[in-house]
Amino acid sequence: MFPAAFDYIAPSALDEVLGLLNEHGDDAKVLAGGQSLIPLLKLRFAAPVVVIDIGGVDGLEGIRRENGHVRIGARTRHRDVESAVDLRGTLDVLLDAAPLISDPLIRNMGTVGGSICHADPAGDWGAVMLAVGAEFVVKSGSGERVLPAAGFFEGPFTTGLHANEVMTEIRIPVGAGRSGGTYLKLERKVGDFASVATAVHIVLGDDGRVATAGIGLCAVGAHSIKATAAEAALVGQEPTDAVIADAARLAGEAAEPKADIRGSAEYKRDVARVFVQRGLHTAVNRAQGAAA
Repeated sequence: MFPAAFDYIAPSALDEVLGLLNEHGDDAKVLAGGQSLIPLLKLRFAAPVVVIDIGGVDGLEGIRRENGHVRIGARTRHRDVESAVDLRGTLDVLLDAAPLISDPLIRNMGTVGGSICHADPAGDWGAVMLAVGAEFVVKSGSGERVLPAAGFFEGPFTTGLHANEVMTEIRIPVGAGRSGGTYLKLERKVGDFASVATAVHIVLGDDGRVATAGIGLCAVGAHSIKATAAEAALVGQEPTDAVIADAARLAGEAAEPKADIRGSAEYKRDVARVFVQRGLHTAVNRAQGAAA
């Protein structure tokens, strides 16, 4: 199929982008890497009056550490995260997730911010951002907002982003403790969307107990899910096998999967439990290894 007709504008400055969004509102769509929007246009699931290409806007790419955060420009490519080996030992979950996103062609073109804003319930970055406690910087003509990942995903392809706003940056807090994490994904074939996926990230205190814990679930609900009860069961505890198993059970209970050709709801819920359990063991081993 061919897209419906639309006007194409490629501003060179962020202020121009914000002005266009303010002018057109719901009639506009922002194009970053295009790996989510272009298929929607071709299938006519999206029919904007104007497409605003932000590919030429400076200042929206790159990964850097600043003020206790890792800051990722919203237009940063998946491939750039995959290559950011200096994040190993700090944000392992990002490095484990990035290579599992679709295929190399998509990772070379697609953007982290674009994927997050697309909010596909089976999209990989949503669960990761919930696990690491990310915040999203969004801007409009009237100013800037900082939105926590928790609560950002409101439903299938629906977020807390307003029609006149554009995401500019992802901020991930980096604590002083020893951290570890990972991303586990069940897929029918390499490059497929997840049947079930889980992201975990923990920080250990000096006493070896869990100081903070983050668990995100993907493809087991109407949007990415933060397993808050499972996280709470870990904090302040020694990460023993029994504690991890109990947290994994709670994470499985937080899943809200639907039966489809990929499996029954019970099967997917149990995969989520098993993946969280495996992921937590990996995260703990990595965090403990950081002390060696």
